[in-house]
Amino acid sequence: MTNLLIKGTFDTLYIVSMSTLFALIGGLPIGVFLTIWKKDGIAPFVYGEKMLSGIVNTVRSIPFIILIIALFPFTRLIVGRSYGVEASIVALVVGAIPFVARLVESALAEVDEGLIKAAITMGATPWQIVVKVYLVESVPALIRLVSLTMITLVGYAAMAGVVGGGGLGDIAIRYGLHRYQTDVMLLTIVIMIIMVQLIQSSFNFIANRLDRRRA
Repeated sequence: MTNLLIKGTFDTLYIVSMSTLFALIGGLPIGVFLTIWKKDGIAPFVYGEKMLSGIVNTVRSIPFIILIIALFPFTRLIVGRSYGVEASIVALVVGAIPFVARLVESALAEVDEGLIKAAITMGATPWQIVVKVYLVESVPALIRLVSLTMITLVGYAAMAGVVGGGGLGDIAIRYGLHRYQTDVMLLTIVIMIIMVQLIQSSFNFIANRLDRRRA
């Protein structure tokens, strides 16, 4: 059982890490477009912003456990099966991209408007403003965004265990629930709590250091 829990822990870390990476790759540009396409943004495109916002809201409104099941055909197309570690990553990425996009949008909204106006006055292009003002100024917030995304995905990864998604969630379901091994269930909970605490404290430390340096 010890070896099983160790493997489950590393599987969960792999699932969460890869899902976070791909969710950031997909969610970051969407969050940027949601910001700059606003009516008062630096590159207004109201219809595009509304359409993109509608898609994000639609996916976010679907409960994750239902989304996993609904994505079975797509998951089989991508990885060849609808269960296991790789299948979990596909579902988690699809579910997390809209979440990340909204977090990015919120982070960019906190950037000092005076800096943006100053960049526009100096003739900076929208692309230059995004790269050199929006993203640079929101680095601490984006780091905290990564932390929040990873913590959320720890919970999502556990839910994926209901459909054989691998990791600690799968162990908790197969042994803790179906075989009534309460000790296994408690151990998976303890491990996930420790995992979340380490993620939170590590990224908060990095973000706070950056905040102090900027100050």
